[in-house]
Amino acid sequence: MKVSEKVEETRKIIHGILPMEKSFDIIEREVMIGGVKSYMYFIDGFVKDAVVAKLIAFLFGITPEKMKSAKTAKDFIANFITYVEVDTESDIDKVMQMYLSGATVLIVDGYSEAIVIDARTYPARSTEEPEKEKVLRGSRDGFVETVVFNTALMRRRIRDPRFTAEIVTVGNRSKTDVVITYIADIVDEKMLDNIRKRLKNIDVRSLTMNQESLAECLIRRKWYNPFPKIRYTERPDIAAACVLEGSIAVLVDNDPSAMLLPSSIFDFIQEADDFYYPPLVGGYMRIVRNLVFFSTMILTPLWLLLIQNLDSLPIWLQFIRIAQPNEVAPIVQLLILEIAVDVLRFASVNTPNMMGNSLSIIGALILGDFAIQSGWFVPDTILYMSIVAIASFSQANIELNYAFKFMRIMILLLTYFFNLWGFIGGVIISFVLIATNKTVAGKGYLYPVIPFNLHDFKYKFLRLKIRSKEKTVIKK
Repeated sequence: MKVSEKVEETRKIIHGILPMEKSFDIIEREVMIGGVKSYMYFIDGFVKDAVVAKLIAFLFGITPEKMKSAKTAKDFIANFITYVEVDTESDIDKVMQMYLSGATVLIVDGYSEAIVIDARTYPARSTEEPEKEKVLRGSRDGFVETVVFNTALMRRRIRDPRFTAEIVTVGNRSKTDVVITYIADIVDEKMLDNIRKRLKNIDVRSLTMNQESLAECLIRRKWYNPFPKIRYTERPDIAAACVLEGSIAVLVDNDPSAMLLPSSIFDFIQEADDFYYPPLVGGYMRIVRNLVFFSTMILTPLWLLLIQNLDSLPIWLQFIRIAQPNEVAPIVQLLILEIAVDVLRFASVNTPNMMGNSLSIIGALILGDFAIQSGWFVPDTILYMSIVAIASFSQANIELNYAFKFMRIMILLLTYFFNLWGFIGGVIISFVLIATNKTVAGKGYLYPVIPFNLHDFKYKFLRLKIRSKEKTVIKK
């Protein structure tokens, strides 16, 4: 449908689309502009009241003689609208989409186009540091739920004229704004076109869970491979750094994080603190953090393997034996503790902040002590699972944490049933699942190791000094 030159016909169409009488926040205001009947539409809570009030006051001052000089909606904008963000639109569906996004719509009798004034404002919290991605040194701002603010946080860091932020709409009902950000001359054009096509071909009613809903529509994931393909970050400095390296950052309205594409497993194990310190310190922090994290996958299975083969161990390793065994098999204790750690994590998320410390003390001390005294667990299993739980927090990505958890449980079960061969088989299966995974761009998940690229390998594994005038090379 198109905007009619007769304002009452357009008004009738709008009333047929919007529940004007039922929704209190959908507001229609009749105004006379130079003796011409006009209507303004805006959503309460989405407009800047002061700007709209000044605009209406100015429109009331337009005389019939001045109004005659504006033959079209574009002439009206050029002569009378002083606001910066304003445009015209003739398609009713597009007008309604922009209106429901918060823009102010003005229809004037005699014009075949609606005037759309982007004087909207969204309720938003302050740009505080993300809870999950804190740094010891560096910027303390973070993404919020408003996509316009998030784009501004990135553009503040990238003052490059080739930095581009394309906006598309996804969701037949939700009409969610999705922004693709990249730098035109260094991005992989083939990957960019692929992401554009996938976004345009998404046929979904709404992005109920924001980025997760978009990710499920955007990527093809094998159900048996838990390793994530998309890296999420709530830090604009990380998103900007990845875009400057040739990646694509996808921002979704109502979600305080960015999707970084493509992402290999080595992208997940980098942290902002690595680059906020000198190369020696940053490199040490990266090595320690990754060694500790990767050890979580095999620590408890390796201990289980050793205590199942105590007769074959040298004397200096005999200390790992269980001093006071009970009737519950170690494999059962470890599996129960795997679930218990998640239960405590879920409980801490849903616990009010004022009670969070109390819950941690109860969970870590009282319940652990009672579990040992009651004979459910031995101190050894609680010790090793505590190390694993603490070490897993060295990695900020939750999806990668759970991928390693699932691999650890699989290796535990294989080790229990098949002993040494089960342990070896579990490690091989885990490596195969990582190696056969693909990024969104179709590259190997272990790139730059497989296939090997010396230049990228150095920058993924080592904290090298930043060189001046270095050119980023993207292989097309």
